[in-house]
Amino acid sequence: MIREDLRNVAIIAHVDHGKTTLVDAMLKQSHTFRDNQAVEDRVMDSGDIERERGITILAKNTSLHYKGVKINVVDTPGHADFSGEVERVMMMVNGVLVLVDAAEGPMPQTRFVMQKALEMGHRLIIVVNKIDRPDARLSEVQDEILELLLELNATDEQLMSPVVWCSGRSGTATLDLSEEGKDLTPLFETILSHIQPMEVDAEGPTQILCSSIDYNDYVGRIGIGRIERGVATAGQTVVVTNYNNPDLKAAGKIVNLYQIEGLQRSPVDKAIAGDIVCFSGLEKINIGDTVCAAGFPEPHKFVKITEPTVEMTFSVNDSPFAGKEGKFVTTRHLHDRLFRELLRDVSLRVEETGSADSYRVCGRGEMHLSILIEEMRRDGYEFQVSTPKVMYKEIDGVLCEPVERLIVDVPDDATGAVFQSMGNRKGELLHMSAIGTRTRLEFLIPARGLFGYKSEFLTSTKGEGVMSSVFFEYQPYKGDLTRRNTGSLVAFETGEAVTYGLFNAQGRGTLFIGAGTPVYEGMVIGESPKSDDINVNVCKTKHLTNTRSSASDDALRLITPKKMSLEECLEFIADDELLEITPKNIRIRKRILDSELRAKAAAKARKGLQ
Repeated sequence: MIREDLRNVAIIAHVDHGKTTLVDAMLKQSHTFRDNQAVEDRVMDSGDIERERGITILAKNTSLHYKGVKINVVDTPGHADFSGEVERVMMMVNGVLVLVDAAEGPMPQTRFVMQKALEMGHRLIIVVNKIDRPDARLSEVQDEILELLLELNATDEQLMSPVVWCSGRSGTATLDLSEEGKDLTPLFETILSHIQPMEVDAEGPTQILCSSIDYNDYVGRIGIGRIERGVATAGQTVVVTNYNNPDLKAAGKIVNLYQIEGLQRSPVDKAIAGDIVCFSGLEKINIGDTVCAAGFPEPHKFVKITEPTVEMTFSVNDSPFAGKEGKFVTTRHLHDRLFRELLRDVSLRVEETGSADSYRVCGRGEMHLSILIEEMRRDGYEFQVSTPKVMYKEIDGVLCEPVERLIVDVPDDATGAVFQSMGNRKGELLHMSAIGTRTRLEFLIPARGLFGYKSEFLTSTKGEGVMSSVFFEYQPYKGDLTRRNTGSLVAFETGEAVTYGLFNAQGRGTLFIGAGTPVYEGMVIGESPKSDDINVNVCKTKHLTNTRSSASDDALRLITPKKMSLEECLEFIADDELLEITPKNIRIRKRILDSELRAKAAAKARKGLQ
């Protein structure tokens, strides 16, 4: 049976190349919304953090209708840290739209997602977006895309993929640059003509591959996936299997069945092979499981997700302020929340450690883990995390580490600073090209060399540089790296920071806190320009005499403290420090809070190195 009435496509691209904006325009022009319906921009980015940061974190499904054909569209993340989302949703589609910025051209994540699509044999439609940018390089970008396809060993058919020129913001597309686009009709027509309708077996026993998981307080776990074979019906008795776990054969029942119409899930009685459906009633369904008809337990092969490269330790908060600001503070709360995250995030790994109060959490990058930390913080959790570290592997008896492909786009006068930093961080130059008054540099660099580099990069390029990276491969260990050249200003006693104490401390380095901030002994309150830590007493008040009054403190001028974001804190903390996370505050602290014990431990460590 050929499903002429259906197309399943994913939109894949590098971050900020306009995927979600283009989906907005496609939904509006296909009349998915009512004419008078108020619709937010980037409607697919439904999460609070997604809207605040302007990024897509979770892949999301939507659908639209054009000329009697239902087009299921999957909007995917662009950040390399969330590429696990991209890998698994590729199993639900049979064609992809590859978006490329008309000025930036193919970037690291473009290469990654395009490679995954080519490996699966998907048909490609190249969409060059943002063609109305004043710095657009249309002919050059088209050549760069063709070179990338050749590098990735695309087939002859994939090399002949059609190119659609788009402006997602204005909602226009054209197949010929000599003609100005009026709407997205050329894009819709290309999808219908180039993405072949699926040939499916609608008569065989039911088989649904679960590629995504959602949760609802009313119905519990909701599986999302494509029907690979047969017909699925509400109330059907099924058996859950898994390709990588042959022993799994769990009986169950599909209680509710839904199809996606626009942004809504509409209940249906049945759906046939090729449809992307949501189903509830199977409480233990996991990503990668196959839902089969009772009596026919035949699991469908599931893609192998790329392994994590960065790890952190999450532990129960044990600072002097523990339990004062969070709602969920115990080991049980932390355990349940971390293991619940595994149900929907296939790129994450959580392992128990030798300590009952801490867990080893592994992800695809710093941003991947920082998003998890931020979500937990907003949910009311209180905990602490360690310094991010890369995950090493032993390959053929050789210690290897993850290496990233880094592309930076900087003003011409900033290349010297970038080269110096890359030299210090063991980066290896692959390619250098001039684009107008800017230079694009491509490096291979150890993943640990990128820790803490973003803030340094923005400073050295005066905020004008753009950088992005994606995992390349494991290579032999490159040698020791100095992670941080500066020390910390550490609070000497517990109390409340006052103006007089801060005024005396600000001459020693850059402060992170202002007057009135509660502090405890061992809490990091600033950065020292020297490599050693400095103990400071920010709670110290001026000694009062007949000729001095506390009101004279008002005349002391404090420098505005540096407010550190979560990512900046993760980049800043040293190996002997932890990050305390609460719903209200993010604090950096020493692992050993007592200054005397900390000094003894440091002396012992130095002696051990000698």
